[in-house]
Amino acid sequence: MATVEAAGECAPAWRGGFGRLWSAAVLSSFGDALRTAALPLLAVSLTDDPLLIASVTACGYLPWLVFGLLGGAVADRVDQRRAMWAVDAVRGLAVAGFAVAVGLGHGSIALLIALAFALTTLQTLFDNAATALLPTLVGPDELGSANARLLTGQRVAGGLLGGPVVALLLTAGVAAPFAVDAATFLAAAALVASLRPAAPRQREPRAAGSTLRREIAEGLRALARDRLLRGLCAATALCNIGMGALIATLVLLVTGWLDAGTTGYAAVITAYTVGSLAGGAVHRRLVARTGYARGMLLAGTVQTGALIVMGSVRSLPVLAATLAVFGFMGMVWNVSSQTLMQRRSPAEMLGRVSSAFRTLGVAGAPVGALLGGAVAAAWGANTPALLAAACFVLSVAALIPGLHADDRSGQPLIN
Repeated sequence: MATVEAAGECAPAWRGGFGRLWSAAVLSSFGDALRTAALPLLAVSLTDDPLLIASVTACGYLPWLVFGLLGGAVADRVDQRRAMWAVDAVRGLAVAGFAVAVGLGHGSIALLIALAFALTTLQTLFDNAATALLPTLVGPDELGSANARLLTGQRVAGGLLGGPVVALLLTAGVAAPFAVDAATFLAAAALVASLRPAAPRQREPRAAGSTLRREIAEGLRALARDRLLRGLCAATALCNIGMGALIATLVLLVTGWLDAGTTGYAAVITAYTVGSLAGGAVHRRLVARTGYARGMLLAGTVQTGALIVMGSVRSLPVLAATLAVFGFMGMVWNVSSQTLMQRRSPAEMLGRVSSAFRTLGVAGAPVGALLGGAVAAAWGANTPALLAAACFVLSVAALIPGLHADDRSGQPLIN
């Protein structure tokens, strides 16, 4: 396997496959942001039952817990390019049908829940296939930069553009955001379908009687046997528990503990987004100096310090500044983790390994959210940030043993 350090990291060319994959991912993120913002608003207009409204959001998590590992196994069996455009085409048609139903006044909570569940179920295949496809479109020395550009583009489309645009679209009718979302799915499907098919990957023939269940187990065993992958997966799960606690209670921290109101909340969310974009922009230069391994250790350590400040200093400007730093280092962590996982995983098992990462990440978020809510109720709205800091300490600790594994050239990741 190629070394995971980043001394020779370079940027991928926009022309060709990567540019089209990037465009498809950014379009899909933009459409997702529109739908994610519009669904709760539509749900509130249909019912005032908090449980039913929360169920719409919960169905965005549940399919990952039920089908996440299955999606990874299927992604390793099929042509990823075909799977991605087919899934986006189906999702586009489903959302288009939903937009028509809403426009005709036939929207219902049951239909919203069914749509959220169906779209996320299909996403378990799409996301794992995309993770496995990217290394076939860019060279090993371009992979980190490609991940940074993908995540940064998705953050711009979803974090900066989606919110303001959905407000404008709603003036044209409640169905408008869903119609635009359907168009983004179909456009993304066309872009992925236009990619040149990759050379057939050499795969070991499946054993007679091999089943998806056995292949999922093989992927989990490969993950458990590799010290680096095992450490990355544990660190990811712990980070997401901390993030779940922070995100679920951030509004309480800003509007309650700091008494900064909704304006203050918007300001800190913007600071976090701007910090994330800056992290994506400089990631390549940073890891060229530190390497991916030390870059992750640096990011996790700085994020821990930022969380301690968030939960200790009662100042809105300080919170905004620390969230910007937190977002900056979060992007460094996410890109480095994704790149290490893609480089380290056996090519024929990349879909299954990535599905384990995503499934654990999704499972960690609601667990962290519940813990954060309980801690905030017991000890105050600032304490979930301190809980998140403890999770990040454990995450860095879980990562360190794996980073002393060697790459397949026999060189240690940390000297």
